[in-house]
Amino acid sequence: MKKYLLMMCGLVLASAFAASPAWAQTGTVAKGPDPSVVKDDDAEKSAKHELEVARHYFKMKKAYFAAYKRSNELIAGYPEFSRLDEVLYIAGMSGIYLSEGKGKQPAPKDTPESAQEYSPASLRTEARTFLSRLVADFPESKFRKEAEEALRTLGGDTKQVSGKQ
Repeated sequence: MKKYLLMMCGLVLASAFAASPAWAQTGTVAKGPDPSVVKDDDAEKSAKHELEVARHYFKMKKAYFAAYKRSNELIAGYPEFSRLDEVLYIAGMSGIYLSEGKGKQPAPKDTPESAQEYSPASLRTEARTFLSRLVADFPESKFRKEAEEALRTLGGDTKQVSGKQ
């Protein structure tokens, strides 16, 4: 009888100690990290690749239309990208260069829609929007001074437009 009583006490103590770690699992830790600071590593990696391609088109090939399109897709597809300032810079400067007819790729004018979308005035307006957003949202960016200079050369309304909500 003493053996059974001792064994029962041992089982009760073992189950009591086994249950205590489960109590530690309740609380804020069980909910995980704050979703506002969680970054998607796969999306970040994909966006970095897209940026490298856009940068290559912009700097090496002087293919400003390809850089413009690629950076537009990056801005729309990865709004939380850690290097969005560089993407905005490439988009803005590519728009300026396209509006001036620079580079190895002309803006398409095949259809009336594309002719209007990629008209010099439209490209300058988009460039101003991208560069203004860069200046407003990324005050510590290494591209800020060049963006401000480009905004001055564009003339007109250079008010800062923030893309943050």
